[in-house]
Amino acid sequence: MGGRRPGRGRKSARSTGAGSNERLEFVGDRVLGLVMAEWLAERFPHEQEGHLGPRLAHLVSRETVAEAAERIGLTAVLTLGANEALAGVGRLSTVLADAMEATMGALFLDGGLEPARRFIRATWAPLMDLQIKPPKDPKTALQERVLARGTALPAYEVASSSGPSHAPHFVVTVTGLGKTGTGRGSTKRAAERAAATDLLEKL
Repeated sequence: MGGRRPGRGRKSARSTGAGSNERLEFVGDRVLGLVMAEWLAERFPHEQEGHLGPRLAHLVSRETVAEAAERIGLTAVLTLGANEALAGVGRLSTVLADAMEATMGALFLDGGLEPARRFIRATWAPLMDLQIKPPKDPKTALQERVLARGTALPAYEVASSSGPSHAPHFVVTVTGLGKTGTGRGSTKRAAERAAATDLLEKL
């Protein structure tokens, strides 16, 4: 529940001083993990940890939390500096995910677990409905596809990195089975996942 998601060990564009939301994010992260684990056990009562684990990892991943934030229009209420707003910082998955975690943490601290649970279930319901099969990380799926053909493992390469330290942008390419996929993201890992997805679609 308390395990860190991919890319969690970073500082976002927000301040880390007394006015930051990091304590709320810390609480919200754990509340989301608890509520989601409880919900998955309820929805899939016959599955073991080997299947529930990937479902949980997907539903609490930064990308999914950011998607949930966009779903409720959280971008519109973020407080950003003028330069950050112009740079599109409010649309970064890192910033959106942090804001969403802070929101869940505030709900929990203000009203307890039940209001937070209702909010999470209502917001994540469409995403939970997609959980027909346990999701597979695109990098894992690509590796399995390549190994099944008896060829070398996919080769990832950072094509470029740009942007300020608080809002980096990576472009990564991956080559496998004679084709190349390209992905972009605010972290190297996110760009690698996007590249793997792109290559899988081409294959």
